[in-house]
Amino acid sequence: MSTTSTARFTDRTVLVTGGGSGLGRAIALAFAAEGAKVAVAGRTAHSLDETVGLIEAAGGRGLAVVADTTRPAEVEALVRRTVEAFGGLDVAVNNAGILRGVGPVAEVAHADWQELLETNVTGVWLAMKHEIAHMKAHGGGAIVNIASNLGAHRRIPNVVAYATSKAAVSALTRGAALDHIGDGVRINAVSPGASATSMSLRPGESEAQRADRMKAETPLGRVAQVAEVAAAVLYLASDAAGAVVGTDLVIDSGSAA
Repeated sequence: MSTTSTARFTDRTVLVTGGGSGLGRAIALAFAAEGAKVAVAGRTAHSLDETVGLIEAAGGRGLAVVADTTRPAEVEALVRRTVEAFGGLDVAVNNAGILRGVGPVAEVAHADWQELLETNVTGVWLAMKHEIAHMKAHGGGAIVNIASNLGAHRRIPNVVAYATSKAAVSALTRGAALDHIGDGVRINAVSPGASATSMSLRPGESEAQRADRMKAETPLGRVAQVAEVAAAVLYLASDAAGAVVGTDLVIDSGSAA
């Protein structure tokens, strides 16, 4: 894996939650390709090991840590293990999230509502709490939270529970950015729309059918590729975005324009 002068994250340590598949895996691989040492966290050991295997096969350094971001002790241990393995924590990407409670708001199950908020909101808050604590004490860092174009930017029927959780991530990001920029911790968000992951497929829908649907549903006429979303995350985490604080960058093929 190249660590030339053009690699923006050479010798930096990056933590990606939800790094076992989909967008999280793409983000982890993108950081590793630019020289970072990457820790990936999630609930499933096998998928995390696969991500690390891909990183190492390309010549990079990776670490898999099984952790549930809704559990304070596990999040604290996650940050500690990352620092112990790689010597620090420079960048964190809080990507872990779920989609539950699809349907009209009056029909959303209480358990789905609670699980959405616990994972998508409390999980991001807990992760930031421990990431910021380390970064504040060790010269600063950058955090990118993964929100969604659904919520703060766009609303559609039957996903209000999910949209509410992601709107909260956007608000949490902006507030945390103001609270901690004085500590040297720069915090932003990326809000993807439909991207080339399984989450954007409707039940029983094929990728070809999704592609046809996106031609009608998005101004660009297609889903975003995971590499395009990852590129936005890497920009916000990079030195080139040094004056970018508390932004929420929408990557959604124009759907929320």
